[in-house]
Amino acid sequence: MRLRRQLLTRNECYITGKTIRPKGVMVHSTGANNPRVARYVPGDDEIGRNTGGNHWNQPRPGGRQVCVHAFVGKFADGQAGVVQTLPWTMRGWHSGSGKKGSAQNTHIGFEICEDGLDDPGYFQAVYQEAVELTAMLCGEYGLDPMADGVVICHAEGHRRGIASNHGDVLHWWPKFGKTMDDFRADVAQAMRGEDEVVTYEQWKEYMDRYEKERAALPAPAWASQTGEWERAHRAGITADLSRPQSPATRVEVAAMILRAGK
Repeated sequence: MRLRRQLLTRNECYITGKTIRPKGVMVHSTGANNPRVARYVPGDDEIGRNTGGNHWNQPRPGGRQVCVHAFVGKFADGQAGVVQTLPWTMRGWHSGSGKKGSAQNTHIGFEICEDGLDDPGYFQAVYQEAVELTAMLCGEYGLDPMADGVVICHAEGHRRGIASNHGDVLHWWPKFGKTMDDFRADVAQAMRGEDEVVTYEQWKEYMDRYEKERAALPAPAWASQTGEWERAHRAGITADLSRPQSPATRVEVAAMILRAGK
């Protein structure tokens, strides 16, 4: 994860300074076709710079009481990254309220900057950053991402009665085959540090590729310098001089032992 910190200290949310004990993480998306994080923060050379003065480091951006803990999106170099904008334990203004209260009292909230919702490369990049960010936060605050209500999106928060009526991120992620259940599972896997599951067919393909790569390697320097590889061939121990760095099977080893004893 590429993580920077640029706190929105002029936002009324930051100035109010209320704190929470994080019990979950809420995922939002911006609802606007602008993938640049610098749209929402003043920025710098690495993040990119906001030249329009419409960032959120002002009391009420666009006249609204809004502020989140982080933004995920493009940096100046076009690659995805995360900018933290509030201390993680500060109460954000990100979910609004529902019939049963507000996730702002319990959940860290971050926004993923939307593009045109049609670029799989961008989606995968910001999705992975979001997974790693959420895994980090769950680890830091002892949260189980698979537990009920811990890792949710804004739309799920509304269904639970703790957020306003927004559809994010369920209007976007299914376009690329991802659900919030997938996200929670990916966060849990990231926390365990597991590698991607490899099928047996994939493993065979990898092994075949590995064997071909080993077979193409020349004899190591020590064997060339001593001449032992060529001498072994002249003595009839090896059938030819091919595949000097390939593993030998039990049959080949047995045959070489018998040849050497003649």
